[in-house]
Amino acid sequence: MKSLDLITIGRSSVDLYGAQVGGRLEDMGSFNKYIGGSPTNIAAGTARLGLKSALITRVGDEHMGRFIREELQREGVDTRGVVTDPERLTALVLLGIRDQEQFPLIFYRENCADMALDEDDIDAGFIGEARCVCATGTHLSHPRTEAAVLKALRLARDHGALTALDIDYRPNLWGLAGHGAGESRFIESERVTAKLQSTLPLFDLIVGTEEEFHIAGGSTDTLKALKTVRTLTDAVLVCKRGPMGASAFTGAIPDSLDEGEAGEGFPIEVFNVLGAGDGFMSGLLKGWLSGENWPTALKYANACGAFAVSRHGCTPAYPSFDELNYFFRTGVREKALRKDAALEQVHWATTRHGDWPEMRVFAFDHRMQLEAMADEAGVSHERIGDFKTLCLEAAKTVAGGRHGYGILCDGRLGREALYRASGSGLWIGRPVEWPGSRPLTLEPSIGPDYGGLGEWPLENVVKVLCFYHPDDAAPMKAEQEATVQRLFAASRRNRLEMLLEIIPSKVAACDDTTAATVIERFYEIGVYPDWWKLEPMTSRAAWKNACDAIERNDPHTRGVVVLGLDAPAKELEDSFAVAASFDMVKGFAVGRTIFAEAARRWLSGAIDDRVAIAEMTENYANLCAVWDRARARKGEAA
Repeated sequence: MKSLDLITIGRSSVDLYGAQVGGRLEDMGSFNKYIGGSPTNIAAGTARLGLKSALITRVGDEHMGRFIREELQREGVDTRGVVTDPERLTALVLLGIRDQEQFPLIFYRENCADMALDEDDIDAGFIGEARCVCATGTHLSHPRTEAAVLKALRLARDHGALTALDIDYRPNLWGLAGHGAGESRFIESERVTAKLQSTLPLFDLIVGTEEEFHIAGGSTDTLKALKTVRTLTDAVLVCKRGPMGASAFTGAIPDSLDEGEAGEGFPIEVFNVLGAGDGFMSGLLKGWLSGENWPTALKYANACGAFAVSRHGCTPAYPSFDELNYFFRTGVREKALRKDAALEQVHWATTRHGDWPEMRVFAFDHRMQLEAMADEAGVSHERIGDFKTLCLEAAKTVAGGRHGYGILCDGRLGREALYRASGSGLWIGRPVEWPGSRPLTLEPSIGPDYGGLGEWPLENVVKVLCFYHPDDAAPMKAEQEATVQRLFAASRRNRLEMLLEIIPSKVAACDDTTAATVIERFYEIGVYPDWWKLEPMTSRAAWKNACDAIERNDPHTRGVVVLGLDAPAKELEDSFAVAASFDMVKGFAVGRTIFAEAARRWLSGAIDDRVAIAEMTENYANLCAVWDRARARKGEAA
């Protein structure tokens, strides 16, 4: 049994995608950063569909190279074949969406890292782990990279693996067009045709647009070109035909493209064709390597291509396998797929990065409470920021580099702690509500248009606390709901996860249905938090009702964390014992139970930094142990 389904080989770049749509690339004011390059897109796209994929390429020894490696790992791609080149920079591409037909792009690839790939980067043992090796045409354009690709293909065939080619013809990457012609897709060239034809016998599957088969076959007559290619290889030929779908030819080429095998197509609105071919290839490889017949594999491919042309970016647009099957069940409900809210929710929830099956969160996002402690001690509020860095040190000590730990910290009083936490591996939640506000009001830094979220690192999770109760008066409900709805939209627009904390008990009396009723209401108005933060309920019925409400509405949710409300440790332990019996509950986010006493003593000067850190470390570790024991008892009961 081979450990990898697929290895792709070739280009790897950072795509800087113009965020504005409908203007010239010259007029773009901001850019979104994604991974790019056909083999890189395909590796990520197939990983999303459930294949065990890997990539062979080179990246620079700098921030962009590290971004590619880390993003691939987050997508589930094996990066053992990604070589860091200390002498060259990672390739960049600037792209824009001008209109439905114009997609300007500029390749920054002068002596770039991936074009330095050579035969020494191809490890026979690594190739031997794969069921299939997929190459793209661009890396046949230079003798050094061509040698690496040919070595990988020959090793693959020696190991009995399948081989695939995405022709991926970009004239300016073959030196046939200028830097400003990155959008160009076809220029005739006998040299390119000869080079491609020399490699065609090495493949079991060859995929291209009609123009790409024109260059491979040496003719602008598509059928003639396909017939020429057929004389050189027995590979399955898949010809992409734009809105006409695609045709697969397993034997002799007929007299009409319509006579090839075809899969179900999906009539949708074209928003962005860049990356559509890589999405198509991802779906096709998923079907082919899963043993599906060609009509089914082409259905997968057409659907993945449809997603790609409907969204911004290349890899970010590609679906998960859960999303693909959801789409097959529902069909096209809105031709502009990116405007289908239910589909977009499934896409977001099944492609967001990371997995947090356990959550042990030290919450020190408190502002009002710590300001009161500082006032009591007679010290400046500026001291609170210093204390929060001590909280972070305690959190990092307990985590010890392990997964499943996190913090809640604000950016107003705890800015330095937030900066230090970035990149530490901790889950990071960041509050936006003005402390104690009801109706809900946000921190001034968020801005009247919520544009402040655009300054946040993508690893920060938007946390909002709403004092909301089902019995609230209609005007109160309407105002709070409108704020949460707008915040949810702003979070998604900025690619940030959101945690919604509800505390109805601070408003009015609660029973076993209160939390569930609030949860149902927010789903009803279109708010789908990635995380819920709920009160420490001790009633099993209350927890069951709440968890059932979440599961019914959003089976892909991250889950629930239990808040503390400054409860004594014994009360929290009782709550944990009940909450931990539900899979939906992932852990806790507790603060004052951990830090309150240390904060008072430190602010008053009774203890120093070392003692404060030690006391909070002990309290946090003890609470983690309480949760872990409660979760273990659930496993024992099962």
